Amino acid sequence: MKRWLGRGALLAAIAFLVLTMINASWLAPDPIGGPKLIAHRGVAQIYYASGVGRDTCTATRIEEPVHDYLENTARSMLKAQQIGAQMVEIDIAPTADGEIAVFHDWMLDCRTNGSGEVREATLDELRALDIGYGYTADQGESFPLRGSERQQMPTLAEALEALPRTPIMFNFKSADPAEADLLAAKLRAAGREVEKLGDGFYGHPAPVARMARLFPAAWTWSTESARACSQDYVLYGWTGYLPQSCRGGTMVVPLDDQWMFWGWPNRTLARMQEHGGHIIVTGPREEGTPNQGLLLPEQFTQIPSTYSGHIWAEDIWTLGPALRPSMDRRRPNEQQAAQAGLEQRRQRLAD
Repeated sequence: MKRWLGRGALLAAIAFLVLTMINASWLAPDPIGGPKLIAHRGVAQIYYASGVGRDTCTATRIEEPVHDYLENTARSMLKAQQIGAQMVEIDIAPTADGEIAVFHDWMLDCRTNGSGEVREATLDELRALDIGYGYTADQGESFPLRGSERQQMPTLAEALEALPRTPIMFNFKSADPAEADLLAAKLRAAGREVEKLGDGFYGHPAPVARMARLFPAAWTWSTESARACSQDYVLYGWTGYLPQSCRGGTMVVPLDDQWMFWGWPNRTLARMQEHGGHIIVTGPREEGTPNQGLLLPEQFTQIPSTYSGHIWAEDIWTLGPALRPSMDRRRPNEQQAAQAGLEQRRQRLAD
């Protein structure tokens, strides 16, 4: 009996040693380069995400503004790139006259002084709207972002002009694959070298799958495919085998779940890169709150220094300059206002 117990202990020790060596991050090749920030909707107004549902008007839940940029505008895209974003995420919205606007919501009623579905309006009608009309930080007592003529709803062409050499992550809000056909046609007509630049496409699986066929070398993913990759890797990554769902796919790693990913970060990165995959680190998961990107500069310290994948930045206005101070293009008064806003956010998140 003692002999069998001894053999069992030896085999267990050997198995533990083998698994440790297979998944040892420090034995993996050193990742090349540093982390790459994805600016969610460019420079945006940050909102209280707790309890937000699909139809919640987030423009009525914003923090006290510390800048006058509006999400998804050409001005905010360019600024995001200037202050440290390596990629900018934008939302596309086809119009009634066959053009493409850049706008997040399905309806116009929340953020603008218009009403109805975005897709039922022409581009000229959308361009005439005040897209800062609905933003309030005090439950409607004031609307500090109304009336800015600099911030019309942008066209796809303006987005491409703002970011001619910066990768864009295009978000499909619809399940209609015809929107992928329209976007692909517009990109090709504009001479956008999607695959060479490293553009990405995500959203509903149907239009994403269509983009994958139209641009086979482009980064394409959906929430469903990323969830499958992450879950499969947590279950099977200990074997050293990269699940099929991760090959050429996208792995999303919440900040507080990094410990669950075998070989994190170097070995995980090496496995994904070997098979043409991508990794995105997001903010921590919170009950009753949609998954967001990073909101605080100190969250960078929770990510290993060797990590060289993508990081989803909810607030590029503060995170970009925090990660790369040499790229801080904000004026002194903007920096001071940003710091004051961060202190208020820290207090709110701590409550």
